Amino acid sequence: MRGRLTRGLLLAGMLVLGMQNGAHARLTPRKHVHVVGSSTAYPIIAAAAEHFGRVSRFTAPVIESTGTGGGFKLFCAGIGPGTPDIAMASRPIKDSERRSCEKNHVSTIEPIRIGYDGIVIANQRQAPGYHLTRGDIFRALARWVPSSSGTMIRNPYHSWRDIRPGLPDEPIQVYGPPPTSGTRDILVERLMTRACLDDPTIRELYEQDPDSFIRQCRALREDGAYIDAGENDTRLVRMLINNPHALGIFGYNFLDQNRDQLKAADIDGKQPDFDSIESGSYPLSRPLYLYVKVQHMGIVPGLSEFVRNITARDSIGPEGRLIDKGLIPLHPGD
Repeated sequence: MRGRLTRGLLLAGMLVLGMQNGAHARLTPRKHVHVVGSSTAYPIIAAAAEHFGRVSRFTAPVIESTGTGGGFKLFCAGIGPGTPDIAMASRPIKDSERRSCEKNHVSTIEPIRIGYDGIVIANQRQAPGYHLTRGDIFRALARWVPSSSGTMIRNPYHSWRDIRPGLPDEPIQVYGPPPTSGTRDILVERLMTRACLDDPTIRELYEQDPDSFIRQCRALREDGAYIDAGENDTRLVRMLINNPHALGIFGYNFLDQNRDQLKAADIDGKQPDFDSIESGSYPLSRPLYLYVKVQHMGIVPGLSEFVRNITARDSIGPEGRLIDKGLIPLHPGD
């Protein structure tokens, strides 16, 4: 199936370029493929690029960790050698991003789902363990929370034990991704929003004033409890290792590579592991994507070959080399 997809991408790219002679004229071949996007996908795709550079006749692709949102901004800026060929993403492209692509003549893009990942909440291995619910995480991170009178108030919680007696008596200090991150988008949209809907008071707000609901349920704290750690997940892990009181939010593959120093909290009774992420039973499982700029196919040396290589079974299949880098393989038939 992936072989047919890659051949289809190549043919589509050549067809588009044949129809758009002006675009063809503006494309001066680069010597390498350029990939931008998700910090979660970065180590996986960087490993694939290094392998491709060793086994092929092409220069190894250049991979940049810009965050999913930042990657789409660069990817959709136009066509030509100054723009990326592939965007890595830890969430699907947004309608607004598609419109940006179309506005800048990026008229044909192809999404390829390469596997799965999970968002984890982790801390030092020697620190207290956390058994969290979606509601606990919402009350720890949300800027606005419901009060006993039913109104929304500024978050008053300073320690995890303030939220629930069974949680550790530790300050709420969470390192997490910036607004450009797909990890943050999934955290806010899937976990925070759903936790809001679980609360009868906030659910009533959703029914009466959806815009106010979105503003209040999706806003993260700005009082020092949530700390924007940037797009570099390796740096975030180092910060976490050096702070026994903090938790961090990042992709499963970074946990998998640092299990000697870090451990994950369970969420709603589920630990993030290979099986729970693959099955989707872990609440913060998510697919990883590559978005390919079809208009660059057949023009940028090695682009179609790199796409074919990275989507091959020996790369992303159940026994593929990228599984060792933290990628969870696709389900049969995906």
